[in-house]
Amino acid sequence: VSDGDHIDRLISCLHMALPLFMRGASSSRFLSYLNKHILPVFDKLPEERKIDLLKNLAECSSYVTPQDSRQLLPSVVQLLKKHMVRKKVDEMNFTCIECLLYIFHHLAHKTPNATNSLCGYKIVTGQPSDRLGEDFSECHKDFTERLRTIDDLTKAMVKKLTQGMTEQNKLMAAAKTDEEKDVIKRQKQNSTIGLRTCNNILAMIQPLHSKSPPFIGDQKINLSWKEAVKSSGSSTAPLAGKKRAAAGAANGSSISTFKKGRGAGGVQNQLVNRALEGLYHGCRTSGRGGGFNRGWGGPGRGGGGRGRGRGFR
Repeated sequence: VSDGDHIDRLISCLHMALPLFMRGASSSRFLSYLNKHILPVFDKLPEERKIDLLKNLAECSSYVTPQDSRQLLPSVVQLLKKHMVRKKVDEMNFTCIECLLYIFHHLAHKTPNATNSLCGYKIVTGQPSDRLGEDFSECHKDFTERLRTIDDLTKAMVKKLTQGMTEQNKLMAAAKTDEEKDVIKRQKQNSTIGLRTCNNILAMIQPLHSKSPPFIGDQKINLSWKEAVKSSGSSTAPLAGKKRAAAGAANGSSISTFKKGRGAGGVQNQLVNRALEGLYHGCRTSGRGGGFNRGWGGPGRGGGGRGRGRGFR
């Protein structure tokens, strides 16, 4: 933890491995390493690295297997409870909350009954791991109280940000120099990302108030630091190349491509293993964070707007 370069290499490897995970490569070794060596000492990490690590883990969480989800979920819930305070506070890192809720939803979606003992839910799968005969009511009470507190704090922040953006619009209209306008423009950008963060938190908290919540396991939540995916249906005159691609998909070429990607899993897993060997043996890789930018909403390379720093508070 005291070796900042080591943590940066881990974050870089996790970021670079994401396309491989998307194509079917196993993330088990990364997650096992995180679960055993990093998450237990998460509080000792510098603040900016906490944010970077959680952002990368959030983006990878969609591709975690049910078995790995069950192993990782207790550590994630423990972190979530640490950040979801029971009493209202003056300062809170909303980006951490957004990341942890997103990770929690995606892991819990793959192994829902694991949340019975962790959060006090009542999810029935018919397996002994449901543990329905045990009383987790106090656990559920504690978890829902924390959810309500975060819900209230997030709504208050939405109100504050909305009022702030109104004032920023007035200041922008009155600004006379380019320097003044640039400062206000950056403030508005930060407020916009802050609103995205808060709206995501509210959307992810809402279903968790149920005794048997429907966990979010798809991509309908667009993480605040990522660019919104534009709909391709707006194009009225697709190019010939697009038509050929569509025809190929209709003939099953997209399915064969997917199978080919998964069939290459052996090669992809070898690349992931090599990355992890670099972590275990201390070999140096590329710099700090794989081209991430410091600050909120910076246009990070390869990630589409990945920001670096303290996150939104």
